[in-house]
Amino acid sequence: MNFTEFYNIALEIWSKNASLPDLSEEKAQKLYALTNYMLEVNKSMNLTAIKDEESIILKHYADSLAVSAYIPSGASVIDVGCGAGFPTLPLAIFRPDISITALDSTAKRIEYVKQAARLLVLNNVSAISERAEILANNPSYRESFDVATARAVAAMPILVELCLPFVKVGGSFVAMKAAKGDDEARISANAIAKCGGKLMSANEQPLYSRNSEPEKRMLISIAKEAKTPKEFPRHYSKISKKPL
Repeated sequence: MNFTEFYNIALEIWSKNASLPDLSEEKAQKLYALTNYMLEVNKSMNLTAIKDEESIILKHYADSLAVSAYIPSGASVIDVGCGAGFPTLPLAIFRPDISITALDSTAKRIEYVKQAARLLVLNNVSAISERAEILANNPSYRESFDVATARAVAAMPILVELCLPFVKVGGSFVAMKAAKGDDEARISANAIAKCGGKLMSANEQPLYSRNSEPEKRMLISIAKEAKTPKEFPRHYSKISKKPL
């Protein structure tokens, strides 16, 4: 697919998803370069099962950018469990005002994110390979971010315990969920309270393609109202076996 075709498809998808930040030709050029780089690297490394450009635009880029409206201007952000760089890389392209730290336990994926950021000249990205529950207990990172994000990497009670410790009091954690996100918000009430948070909203935000039924998406916003007790997060084996 050439750039003109890519850009026209992206514009059509953007026109159906009003919450997305504006798409300029310059930003589309970066998305196009990222797509080509990701698909090339994907030949030798498992980054994504989505390989056609239109689906990448919709399910990686538009989906990732839905969280942008929840991030204040100039915020410091940590993307927990960033995988192949989503939402890190699209956010960095569209929100040069924010600084974003990509966190993943898989070193190869973090190296890919670093290389992609260099390729796209995204100076607002840093990337760390570490387990979230370990980094969240590092004084340099604990309660040091304005916003934490996570894109469907685990059930909500687990995500809350892993992500809220990174957030400053007064900041927020925004979880990006699919069809059952509203149910997950309800079952995470105990975890939210124990980790110093308060559920602010669980908003349905459908993801519209060019020519098929919208896919259900939920954005769950949790405000950080008090410091997270020192015992959280626990070791991941305890978190997974006995969620809060």
